[in-house]
Amino acid sequence: MIRIVIAEDQRMLLGALGSLLNLEEDMEVVGKAKNGEEAIALVKRLDPDICIMDIEMPLKSGLDAAEELKDHVCKIIILTTFARSGYFERARKANVSGYLLKDSPSEELAASIRVIMGGRKVYAPELVDMAYEEENPLTDREKEIINLIAEGKSTKEIAAQLHIANGTVRNYISVIFDKLEVSNRIEAISTFREKGWFR
Repeated sequence: MIRIVIAEDQRMLLGALGSLLNLEEDMEVVGKAKNGEEAIALVKRLDPDICIMDIEMPLKSGLDAAEELKDHVCKIIILTTFARSGYFERARKANVSGYLLKDSPSEELAASIRVIMGGRKVYAPELVDMAYEEENPLTDREKEIINLIAEGKSTKEIAAQLHIANGTVRNYISVIFDKLEVSNRIEAISTFREKGWFR
């Protein structure tokens, strides 16, 4: 019997997924979590074969949880609506066994679980194509600055922290806006986050 934990913050979807998988003769849902923290606790306590996780959940995202469980024997499957190359890249680095999209047919999920239990990885085909398309255009210094912007730091605070002039920070921010094709800090953070580039 394949023992499964599901982490999903939308209650209805959590219930539906649990019911669907319990209908499979060789599968049993042994735990359900509403966020990444609960998922980690359940995996450590119940030792399931598979943990299916959404990405955007409260307290800890599915990717944060996957990174934390990287060395655990439980195989992680990300199940999300987000086909974003940055998320996919992070998931692969966290060594997840599967990255599937929620609009796939339900029987595909059960089939993927069996393939993964056989030792293979399963990724949604549209993600594999995307992974080769879009790379983060920012340099390491620019990434450092956008992370500080996301923390709410002002130009002056960033300059002090990085030991560079205010004007230099402004130049970096201007280059970041150009590269991300945005016109202000909020758009920059939003675009960077959507692409899954925050580490």
